[in-house]
Amino acid sequence: MTELPPLPFQARREIILSRLEGGSMVLPAAPVQFMGGDSEYRYRPDSELLYATGWAAPDCVAVLRGFADEDRFVLFVPERDAKAELWTGPRADVEEVCERFGADAVHPLRELAERGPGMLAGGDTIHCRLGASAGCDGVVREALRRGRVQRARKGAGAHVLADPGAVLDGMRVRKDEAEIARMREAARITVEAFRDALPGVRAGVGEWEVEAALESGFRRRGAGGPAFATIVAAGANACTLHYSANGSRIGPDDLVLIDAGAEYGWYAADITRTVPASGRLEGARREAHEVVRRARRAAMAACRPGGTVEEVHGEACRAIAEGLVGMGVVDGPADEVLAEKRHQAFFPHQTSHWLGLDTHDPGLYRDGDGPVRLEPGMVFTVEPGLYFAPGSCPRVPELEGTGIRIEDDVLITEEGAEVLTEGLPADIGVDG
Repeated sequence: MTELPPLPFQARREIILSRLEGGSMVLPAAPVQFMGGDSEYRYRPDSELLYATGWAAPDCVAVLRGFADEDRFVLFVPERDAKAELWTGPRADVEEVCERFGADAVHPLRELAERGPGMLAGGDTIHCRLGASAGCDGVVREALRRGRVQRARKGAGAHVLADPGAVLDGMRVRKDEAEIARMREAARITVEAFRDALPGVRAGVGEWEVEAALESGFRRRGAGGPAFATIVAAGANACTLHYSANGSRIGPDDLVLIDAGAEYGWYAADITRTVPASGRLEGARREAHEVVRRARRAAMAACRPGGTVEEVHGEACRAIAEGLVGMGVVDGPADEVLAEKRHQAFFPHQTSHWLGLDTHDPGLYRDGDGPVRLEPGMVFTVEPGLYFAPGSCPRVPELEGTGIRIEDDVLITEEGAEVLTEGLPADIGVDG
């Protein structure tokens, strides 16, 4: 298994605490999700708690207190319980948690309701996402109640509720070297799994069989699993952007859109390729595939420090509009198509989204100063597409029932951009 640099949790917390100033932050673990009665889904940690602490298990609450002189980072964790551990595995002792995670203090989770409000009431702002944890919601409400009383008498006390993303999102959108190393590995694994799986895309094969080949390829290479629900969409299924049933058989003339990514060290990759079941593309569908590839190249050329995601999208849209005019799908000129947004009937989504711990990672694309400028360390997708649902393209009926998307992962660097998924050609499978 690839050896990667450790994630800098302590350095992150120092930044978080400095940005909290007179406030605090409460980060609960994600709940365990159940299928039916008591059958658990595989656990996926809360990304914000994971980012700030490294805690990747259920039943934990982290409290960060920027205003405090001591106990600035406190964890509330479950105590040892032999009966529970029989079913869910061993838990660490409270003392062991303190040393392993670098907390100033660790308390049993059962003490949160008693200790929590007093720990939070002394600051001015509590950053907590209401609804994420019923227990934390109660603690925050009580802290705000106490803070109001305290503020009336002492002039200081908790009185503002804020989203943790106000502090964390801007940090998460710029990846450090340890994060980038994990994303490179996720991309490498995904590329290799695609290369192994794509020869199995042929007439008569079930979409689910391609899904299984991809996901086994992820796990075989050390990934935790898929970063999101794998899409294998044959023929008209590809015109549904988030199709994930993967329940049809591939037809002999189908184009097959495959959107998948491995998760490695909790970080995601995200690749889409569209390949013909016959191994060869001809006619209008080949031309449409070439249009999407041109849009990809145009968008990639706009990926640079100082640029914006809006510019990346704009370049892709222009190439798509020109292609639609060239294929006779819409009347031109391309500038008019763009101005009237007629291209959106066939390219309805954005070209890019941030990528990281989450497949759609948080972060602003636009702020009060306008579009956010791209900086080294930002990672995002580039994924132009064309979708011709049945009945949508009477001028070129050959295209109806076809969806084409090509997606890669891009890292902004000091010099320009690195395509993390460059190892998988955009035209793979098109010419046999």
